[in-house]
Amino acid sequence: MDALFGGSFDPVHVGHLVAAEAVADALDLHVRLLPAREQPFKWSGHRATPEQRVAMLQLAVAGNPRLSVEPIELTLPTPSYTVTTLRALAGREPGNRFTLLLGADAAQDLASWYEVESLPVLADVVVFARPGSPTPAHPMIRRVVSIPAVDVSATGVRARVAEGRSIRYLVPDAVREYIAAHGLYR
Repeated sequence: MDALFGGSFDPVHVGHLVAAEAVADALDLHVRLLPAREQPFKWSGHRATPEQRVAMLQLAVAGNPRLSVEPIELTLPTPSYTVTTLRALAGREPGNRFTLLLGADAAQDLASWYEVESLPVLADVVVFARPGSPTPAHPMIRRVVSIPAVDVSATGVRARVAEGRSIRYLVPDAVREYIAAHGLYR
């Protein structure tokens, strides 16, 4: 059984990695980071291409056997609906029951997700939240995992890059080097 942690990861940052590692530890599961090709709730679009975001994720998780990258959404139609992704994974890996990881912020919108009623058939929903962060009440949420508070966002990282400021320690060094080498977020 694997856990799936989806998102834009534009770019992946230490907050994402701390959350993934904390959940892997709490649930004793392997966590696959699942970059969305095109998220239905992010209408402004991604700054990096899906392939660049996958490459940054691969650099970020290199050497960590508990984390990997799941690029399946790059092959699926857009927008990237979670139920479509889960059905594709179930078709590719019959018998593998997935745990779907959601941040408390993403879980707030759960009731409005595309075909949300199909989620319990496809995966167990687990929410991760920072201490003191409100967790929504929803019958599909099977468990809540507390994670360390790390105040960093992809929006903030992109803004710092655009302003020519350092992002050291906000993203893994390999990701920082990739961003610089590819001229991303300028």
